[in-house]
Amino acid sequence: MIVSISPLLTEDLFQHIWQFRLFTNSNLTTTEGEPVQVLYPGLHNHHAGPDFTAAKIKIGATLWAGNVELHLRTSDWYRHGHQHNGQYSNVILHVVFEHDVEFYDTDRMPPCVELQQYIPKMLLRRYDTLRQDAGFVPCEYGAAQVPDLIWHNWKERLLVERWERKTGTLQTWLLQTKQNWEEVCYRAVAHGFGLPVNEAAFLQLAQSLPHNLLARHRPSLMQLEALLFGQAGMLQDTFADAYPQELQKEYAYLRHKYKLQPIPAHLWKWLRMRPASFPTLRIAGLAALLHQSPNLFSRILEAESIAALERLFTVQPSAYWQEHYRFDGPVTQTRCPGRLAVHNILINTILPILFLYGREKAMSYYQDRALEFMETLPAEENKISQAWEDIGIRQHNALDSQALLQLKQQYCDSKQCLKCAIGAKLLRQGIV
Repeated sequence: MIVSISPLLTEDLFQHIWQFRLFTNSNLTTTEGEPVQVLYPGLHNHHAGPDFTAAKIKIGATLWAGNVELHLRTSDWYRHGHQHNGQYSNVILHVVFEHDVEFYDTDRMPPCVELQQYIPKMLLRRYDTLRQDAGFVPCEYGAAQVPDLIWHNWKERLLVERWERKTGTLQTWLLQTKQNWEEVCYRAVAHGFGLPVNEAAFLQLAQSLPHNLLARHRPSLMQLEALLFGQAGMLQDTFADAYPQELQKEYAYLRHKYKLQPIPAHLWKWLRMRPASFPTLRIAGLAALLHQSPNLFSRILEAESIAALERLFTVQPSAYWQEHYRFDGPVTQTRCPGRLAVHNILINTILPILFLYGREKAMSYYQDRALEFMETLPAEENKISQAWEDIGIRQHNALDSQALLQLKQQYCDSKQCLKCAIGAKLLRQGIV
């Protein structure tokens, strides 16, 4: 007799139920009536082949070790052509939600067990509730009930995941520069100075001016500014102020000497941002940082406290930029990067690269230091962090806010609740 699959069940959920044994494991039998004991469900296989490997299943009086294949229906085995695929020849158990075929060739097929009656209906209803929820996050009405210990461990894992995503680009740069950490750090810092809207232009600027070239001119702040503003395409106008005129002359000489080609000036974005975030002030700040800190990456490695890193990145731009936001602009008092701006570059750039260095060099000390510094920095304030606060999820430091940003973007928005420690806990609560 053919029966209908529960509308609340998905293949992902069925695999989750098997993996974590969220079913009644007593009185299980095969469709032929042999008793079944699940001693170990196996390792979830995310590649081609059976769904679980290295399982240990006792069927009747025999202990089997091998692969397990899951389907919502028994007929899916035939529908997917497994009977003709050698990868499935060593499957020891076929686990289905519904046994929907009256004829099942037990001589040629593995034993089959139907789980439909052993899965709590409450679990299916909870999962459907999570999937259908249209709020800020699927579990917004239950997330605050999850114990702090689970949240703490999950947040640390989420932060590491976020850093692993970010450091993919850094690893590419390491290959391109033959493991030149100073060059990679310089590119990353330049990219960080451009956040949130000018990061692409800043990166292109940094790639047009290698770190070793700038290092030759580090003692002269004016030459650093000439190179950076010139390569940014910002010295191509006619200026009234003496200082940009001096930069023009210096850049003309250096451009000819090094055969430089500036990036297009139209890449820079100016609209709807505060003057303190103008690319001119950010470039002036980058020049001051490079002038003040030779071997910047080495200085980062030497920093033993978050306060030391704050001092390193709190720089005063040249005199002209203490009174201007743009070339030939009105005279006005400006400020060096505030504490919030410094924290942003530490959170988004410096600590991820410090973590990567520790991993690449097998020096867990630097990985631990990066995580420790994240717990020292205050939590970020933005729309997403405020929404988490509104549902009762507190953020005590930058580790929390970055982890919750990762959770929202990579899990909640796509409703990956089964892969989330919080969603999985809420799903199983009171069941296991």
